[in-house]
Amino acid sequence: MQLIWPEEAATPPNADAARLVQARSNICLDFHGDLRRAQLVVFSDGNHHMALAEALALFRARQPGLVDIFYATTPPRVIVQALKSGELRLGNLALSAAPHVFISPLAVLEPLREEGYLRELRPFASGRGSVMLVRKGNPLRIVDAADLARAGLRIFLSNPVTERVSYEAYAAALRGVAAARGLDFSFLDAAPGASARVVHGECIHHREAPQCLADGRADVAIVFYHLALRYVRIFPELFEMVAFATGGEPAAPASSVHLALVGDGGQWGARLAAFLLGEEVAAVYRHHGLVPAA
Repeated sequence: MQLIWPEEAATPPNADAARLVQARSNICLDFHGDLRRAQLVVFSDGNHHMALAEALALFRARQPGLVDIFYATTPPRVIVQALKSGELRLGNLALSAAPHVFISPLAVLEPLREEGYLRELRPFASGRGSVMLVRKGNPLRIVDAADLARAGLRIFLSNPVTERVSYEAYAAALRGVAAARGLDFSFLDAAPGASARVVHGECIHHREAPQCLADGRADVAIVFYHLALRYVRIFPELFEMVAFATGGEPAAPASSVHLALVGDGGQWGARLAAFLLGEEVAAVYRHHGLVPAA
C-alpha cells in the first residue's frame, strides 16, 4: 500500500503545476516550496514537520511582500551538510540553498554556533515522549511495552547511524521502560541489520515508519507521540497508537528543538523567528501534540 501524503507547503499549490511524485520515495516529500521565488529559506529537522508547515503557511499569509518560503524538513544530518556545502541534492537534481533560519535539537545547533554559522539559539518546542504505532485494529494485540519482548514481533526503529538523535531518544525510552519493568529488550543491542526483530529506517523515519507498517514489513513502530498523532489523524483508517504502559503517558525522554538565525537572517529571518516564538504558533504546536517553549 502506498501512503498518499497531504500537501505541505507555505504557499497553496498550483493545481496546474506538473508533478512528479513516487509515493514510496523519500526524495521529495521533505522539500517544500519554490526555491527560485522564495525570499525565505528554512532548514528544520523533520519530526515536527506537520506543525511547522501550518506555522509557515500562517506567517506567509500575514506578509504581503513574501512570495514563497522554501523549507526542508529532513533529519539533521542532511540539513547540516546542506548548510555547510550550500547544496541540496534530490536524486539527480541539485539545488543551491542557503537557509535564513535553522531549527533542530540543541546538540545539533551548538556545534554550528561554535563554528560561526548561527547566532543566538532559542528554545522553540519539545515533544511529549514516545509511543507505539500499530496497524488499525491492532491485529497482534500490542497493548503495552511488555509486548515488545515477544519473540518474532518485528519492531521499526529509526536508524542509529543516519538518524542518531531520534534513535537515541527512542532507545533511551525503551531502555528506561525495560529497566523499570524488568523486560528483555536485548534487541536494542543488535547492530543494524543483525536482528530479524528490528527493522531500521534508512534515512527519514517520520515517513518510513508508517510506510513500513502499511507494507507489512513491521508489526509496531516506535515513534514520538506527535508523529503518531499525525499518522492517526491523516490516515485514520490505517493506524492507531498505543502507550508504553496501559493508560499511560508517552515514555520519556521527550524530544526538543531550538531555533537560530543563520547569519543576520536576511530580510525575513528575524521576523519569522519572532513569529515562531509567539502564542499563535504555540497554539499550532499544541494542536499537533507538541509543547511550546515557555
